[in-house]
Amino acid sequence: MTGPNPSHLAVPLLVVDGANVVGSVPDGWWRDRRGAAQRLRDRLALLAEPGLDALTGPIEVVLVVEGKARGVASVPDVTVVEAPASGDDTIVDVIRDHPDRRRVVVTADRELRARVTALGAEILGPSSIPR
Repeated sequence: MTGPNPSHLAVPLLVVDGANVVGSVPDGWWRDRRGAAQRLRDRLALLAEPGLDALTGPIEVVLVVEGKARGVASVPDVTVVEAPASGDDTIVDVIRDHPDRRRVVVTADRELRARVTALGAEILGPSSIPR
């Protein structure tokens, strides 16, 4: 077994609270939660190389989905993680699993923000993801 790839550790990890980001814009997402999550995934894929204004690329992108948004496939630039129960708990687990990296969570959920910042993660709001 080899150790962690140091160049991989240098790439920031962006973890996106899919339900929170999708729900931040009243565009009819509730009629097709899986479709809304797929559209978000596709927008996130465009960010892997350039990054965001507040997070220079390249970045590794993880989209956490839950409930009726499950069933969205990963694509080369976005890993989709299906929450077995609470999306917030899954996001905390992802953050906890990568202690040696810069970790940024996209959410407006106050409780989740407190939980992940306690683990050393940074926060961006849903509006940081281009529409």
